[in-house]
Amino acid sequence: MTVSHLRRFISAIRASIAFVLSATAFAEGPDFNREVRPILSNYCFKCHGPDDRTRKAELRFDFRESALRKSDSGAKVIEPGKPDASEMIARIFSTDPDEVMPPPSMKKDLNDAQRDILKRWVAAGAIYEPHWAFVKPQRAAIPKSDFQNPIDAFVQARLKKEGLALSPETDRASLIRRTSLDLIGLPPTPEEVDAFVNDRAPDADERLVDRLLASPQYGERWARRWLDLARYADSNGYEKDRARNIWPYRDWVVRALNADMPYDQFTIAQIAGDMLPDATPDQRVATGFHRNTMLNEEGGIDPLEFRFQAIVDRVATTGATWLGLTVGCAQCHTHKYDPIPHREYYQLMAFLNNADEPDLDLPPPDAAQQIAGREKRAEKLLRELPDKWPVGKGAEQSNPAGAERQREIVGRKFSEWLARERARTVRWTPLIPASVKSNLPLLTVQPDASIFASGDISKSDTYELAFAGVPRAITAIRLEALADARLPAHGPGMTYYEGPKGDFFLGEFQVAADGKPVRFARASQSYAKNNFGSNPASAMAATDGDPQTGWSCAGRMGETHEAVFIPERPIDAAKLDVKMLFGRHYACPLGRFRISVTTDARGAEARETNDEIDALLLLPDAHLTGAQRGNLHEHFLLTAPELAAAAKEIRDLRQPPAWETTLVLRERPAANPRATAIHNRGEYTQPTEPVQPAVFSFLNPLPATAKSDRLGLARWLVSPENPLTARVAVNRAWAAFFGRGLVRTTEDFGFQGDPPTHPELLDTLAVEFTEQGWSMKKLHRSIVTSATYRQSSRVTAEHLAKDPENTLLAHFPRKRLDAEIVRDAMLRAAGLLSLKMGGPPVKPPQTEGVSEVAYGSPKWDASAGEERHRRSIYTFVKRTAPFAFYNTFDGPTGEQCIARRDVSNTALQALTLLNDVVSIEAAQALGRLLAARAGSDDERIIEAYRRVLSRSPRADEWPPLRAFLNAQRQRFTAGELDAKAIGGPDADAGRAAWILFARTLFNLDEAITKG
Repeated sequence: MTVSHLRRFISAIRASIAFVLSATAFAEGPDFNREVRPILSNYCFKCHGPDDRTRKAELRFDFRESALRKSDSGAKVIEPGKPDASEMIARIFSTDPDEVMPPPSMKKDLNDAQRDILKRWVAAGAIYEPHWAFVKPQRAAIPKSDFQNPIDAFVQARLKKEGLALSPETDRASLIRRTSLDLIGLPPTPEEVDAFVNDRAPDADERLVDRLLASPQYGERWARRWLDLARYADSNGYEKDRARNIWPYRDWVVRALNADMPYDQFTIAQIAGDMLPDATPDQRVATGFHRNTMLNEEGGIDPLEFRFQAIVDRVATTGATWLGLTVGCAQCHTHKYDPIPHREYYQLMAFLNNADEPDLDLPPPDAAQQIAGREKRAEKLLRELPDKWPVGKGAEQSNPAGAERQREIVGRKFSEWLARERARTVRWTPLIPASVKSNLPLLTVQPDASIFASGDISKSDTYELAFAGVPRAITAIRLEALADARLPAHGPGMTYYEGPKGDFFLGEFQVAADGKPVRFARASQSYAKNNFGSNPASAMAATDGDPQTGWSCAGRMGETHEAVFIPERPIDAAKLDVKMLFGRHYACPLGRFRISVTTDARGAEARETNDEIDALLLLPDAHLTGAQRGNLHEHFLLTAPELAAAAKEIRDLRQPPAWETTLVLRERPAANPRATAIHNRGEYTQPTEPVQPAVFSFLNPLPATAKSDRLGLARWLVSPENPLTARVAVNRAWAAFFGRGLVRTTEDFGFQGDPPTHPELLDTLAVEFTEQGWSMKKLHRSIVTSATYRQSSRVTAEHLAKDPENTLLAHFPRKRLDAEIVRDAMLRAAGLLSLKMGGPPVKPPQTEGVSEVAYGSPKWDASAGEERHRRSIYTFVKRTAPFAFYNTFDGPTGEQCIARRDVSNTALQALTLLNDVVSIEAAQALGRLLAARAGSDDERIIEAYRRVLSRSPRADEWPPLRAFLNAQRQRFTAGELDAKAIGGPDADAGRAAWILFARTLFNLDEAITKG
């Protein structure tokens, strides 16, 4: 260290000591994080915060050094300990509209209390503190308490400061209902209530909690909350909003939560499961979390633009889900409040931007047996194929003489076919490219001379291939479109956006010989079908100079096809250049292909054959083995027009089975990385400076040994050094139980978010969460066994006066049930609910016309049987026409990440509970159960109450209940109501009255409220 460096270092130390000593001399001021920063953030940061694009006067209030500088007038903006000498204080107290801050144009005036806080803060030294959420949580000392659970100790200590106390414990029937709804999303049965109420053993409560945590329904209940964050849906979104297959991801979430997969592993699997060593199918399925982004299939889109929008969504979702930050605000500019620079937003994006988006095949456990069974059946059908050759009328085929005649005809036809095919079979020479290039996809030459395309595709892709040292006098060029398991739907195309997956559209096939264009006389193809418009698809159309016409093989994905092009004259050149134009109608280049040539003077034509058969056809009869001749005979039978229908079944059996698939991520190969750039104003069309992956500088750094990829990002998120992830997860769980998080803004832990009501409790829970192995079940158990959770929900006048929003938790907060739980609870009370787990989504009944508002007016064909009444987590989620019942009760649409659902209270909800198809079916089922039950009316009323509300009626409820039931019976007797219209074709007045009674119970506030 030089002398000058040493002097500077000593000077800095002295300045720091002087500052600390002076700070201690100031009077104690307001709490910076709780009182001061929210004011600065709300009123000052917009013009004097992190965003240098909108910053005024080069003054920042988000860090101290800038706030202490001199203003243009020469006075210090903030003079610690001297508010009267601080221009900031002068400005906020000014009455001059040209001087006052915030300026009148903002229409955000400080009130007297806020001005006073800032003045006292400056008087106390204007001390800045790090934002509480950006500091690693520490376990706090547990206050002395009457309770063993630390949760209660912290809550009780906070209540004591306000002269309040926890409410008494709720009654046992309410407790089991509350706990059951929270842990498994279903109300308890009357039998479960009785067992718990009558169980007075000391460990009864804990055994209840353990039973519910071990229930398979636990994973379903908590998976639904996670799917809000994952923006899960069973359709693509945007205009066409076609169905997608991603339910295996949903089922993975259920299984993971039931297995109590540690939250850190749960996180890593979803962000980067495919990158784990020897990744299992489950770990790859888990990456479906970020495949839940919407997919635009409209004609005319640029697929790259909407891929960019998908990555933007993934960045925002990652920030909200794990960091509790509004990261998306930095897409267009530096965040106006939180310390997220514009550059760092795109550095975070770079972690997520290097993944491809394939479909993953999911063979069932018995896949090998299924394949063996298909092969066995194919062999049987193949042996029977000659007997199906049409040779005459029934009598000829039903006797030995007719069968012999049939075999003779098949043998003769085979000989004729063999001669014909040998006459037109040519020897093809595959060409190995000297160079390959494209506008975007990565073209890689394979060992068999084929070219495999990978990476991104655009609306209009161009492939250019150069071949040197080609044979002379070329009479035909063959283009093989090859199937490949790596491609969407196994290819041969790369289409995965607008058209059918695996399709392609070759608009132009252009060849130059020694630089001169080659003109084609004719072309043929083994198969062609156009997926759009009225233009027929053909290989010749790919040579007409019009890229709007061309060759396509729609409808037969996963198969190999070929096109053969015949030049007007033989090509005699040393070098061939081939240019292929794809797209125009939609993004659809070839995924794997091969180019071969022949010099046979006869030319050639496309055929449904393969290289193995062609090689055998080129051999003389005398050189064929019995097995080779059998192969030729088999190919003849399978391609004979006379046997087309029967042969198709055999070919289908030999195709790879159509397993279930799901959407996953797959890291791109190192040879083809995707670059990330800053985008000016967040515009896709305005990329500027390239950036490399990096985490936010205001949080813990990425370990030096970690790779800067998705797996590195995932591990960074769940690092013990990350101050946010555990806090955010714990707070979200707390909000699920109490209706409000310890931080009310569960989606925002930044400067604009609310401070925690119980910061020491939040931090202690976060530390315990990580130290106990990131176990969600342990966290949930700790919460629901606390006295805070078990207390009564009765509100007293004192509570309302001192804490009207119940932020201190002096009583348990009543909260309306989530939309899905409202439906599931009704179905369970009615005896209709199916507990069948997993599988493809189902469509419960709903009013006609709901789904028809979507593109194409799709019908909502309600599922039948057990599927009709599956749990709500399995309901088909169509983004542009969400299930009406859930939508009414604030259920998400899957269009964006939802960290906190709105909870509304509308008249439409009451009408839905009375008149929706779901409600009516549940009421009819419960009404029939009650009518069929032996016993008195009072016993039936008790049964209804216990099913719907988990309790018996109170004394004051009996008179109106009996009066209502009798009134309905009288209305039926008087002909005012039609029993069959209310209860169905088999309903009489007795059943219908109980159905109306059930409808009324389902409409009670208590029925849809957790209290």
